[in-house]
Amino acid sequence: MTVIGLVFAGINGKMKEVNQAIFVSARDAVAISIGLISVLVFWLGMMKIAEVSGLLAKLSRLFRPLITKLFPEVPENHPAMGYILSNLIANMFGLGNAATPLGIKAMEQLHELNGRKPETSRSMITFLALNTSGLTIIPATVIAIRMNYHSAQPTEIVAPTLIATFSTTIAAICIDRFFYHRRAKRRR
Repeated sequence: MTVIGLVFAGINGKMKEVNQAIFVSARDAVAISIGLISVLVFWLGMMKIAEVSGLLAKLSRLFRPLITKLFPEVPENHPAMGYILSNLIANMFGLGNAATPLGIKAMEQLHELNGRKPETSRSMITFLALNTSGLTIIPATVIAIRMNYHSAQPTEIVAPTLIATFSTTIAAICIDRFFYHRRAKRRR
């Protein structure tokens, strides 16, 4: 697409505009990245404080009963459970970049529990649905982007985000359970 765009710009005499757009976009990308990095560092620091203070452990204990019901195939003290909880908590705080490695580790552990079969397990599907729906309490990345573009009220996105992600998470769980029970009926 880049080559086609450059050829089209060359044919139509728009190379000056393309060059300007490239440099402006590069400058904007660096500015956005620095803004996102600062917020990400702040929230990762807050997560570290929460971990050291025991808040993450308390949140994990709070969510563990729900998570064990959603993932009945995963033993309670298995490493996958810790990665799942950590991933979901990181997503709740809008730290998608920090949640990604935790999600990958959770999926690796679930794959191992599945006997490394090429088919996905019930828990893998449930985790993917939950991770994709992404319940978010504090959308840190979106707030950072809004701050970077000088929004008058960058945090006004919190309530709509909470409502939207809570709805998608409930929908993801319902759809996951519907298809699981439907598949289980077919096997009988």
